[in-house]
Amino acid sequence: MGFFKILARKMPGLKLKLAQARLHQDTEHYVKKTFNTALFLSFALLIIAFTFIKKPGILLFFPIIFVFAFFYFLKYVDVKIEKMKRNINQEVIFAGRFLIIELESGVPFYNAFINLSKNYEVTGPFFDEIVEKVNLGTTMEEALNEAISTTPSPELRKLMWQVLNSMKTGADVANSLNAAIDQIVRQQQIAVKEYGRKLNPLAMFYMMIAVIVPSLGTTVLIVLATFLGLTIPLPYLLIMAGIVGFIQFMFFAIIKSARPPMEI
Repeated sequence: MGFFKILARKMPGLKLKLAQARLHQDTEHYVKKTFNTALFLSFALLIIAFTFIKKPGILLFFPIIFVFAFFYFLKYVDVKIEKMKRNINQEVIFAGRFLIIELESGVPFYNAFINLSKNYEVTGPFFDEIVEKVNLGTTMEEALNEAISTTPSPELRKLMWQVLNSMKTGADVANSLNAAIDQIVRQQQIAVKEYGRKLNPLAMFYMMIAVIVPSLGTTVLIVLATFLGLTIPLPYLLIMAGIVGFIQFMFFAIIKSARPPMEI
């Protein structure tokens, strides 16, 4: 247990990341689980490889495979945070406008947070946590402070900051929220324009590398094989098809990840 505790202390930002990802476990447990998963995967891969290759020297690759697998699984919390950010950014504007309507209608903050948590699937749980902390005796300001520190989305954090500042200063929260939402909308519009500029070269590279080159290359290879009297084994053709499919999958993954997470 001491080893995992020392290892967890070497990652000071991991505790905050776990809180932002809503993974309710301490850093030591997370590091231990990641370590064991990487260890199991490394042994499994080496056993499978040794079954086919049957050379003891392959065991020398164990440290490399283990280190790669450990850091790969350690990034799971970052991947989860990024996914949560994208999901939050898709509805943060609508949630903010809903909150403005509630507050302008004279609904108290507490009830407005309850209504918001019931109507929005992604941003709602963050406000539901605030309500639960208030029910347990925490003040609204303290609950908002804690939510701001563990919110993975900067956009949602801006809205919460505006609400918290309005509580402290007594300013009109609707005007502050409207200004924050307008800023988020402008940022998302800029992101859409940047995505459009990135999409054109990506589409060109996709047509060249994933469509034109494989098609012409396969045709030329078949023609040359016919003239030279060569026979192309079926496994080679299947490998080529697999490579082309992998390239296309990578392009689709890049395009999807570059798409701005919003629905305006």
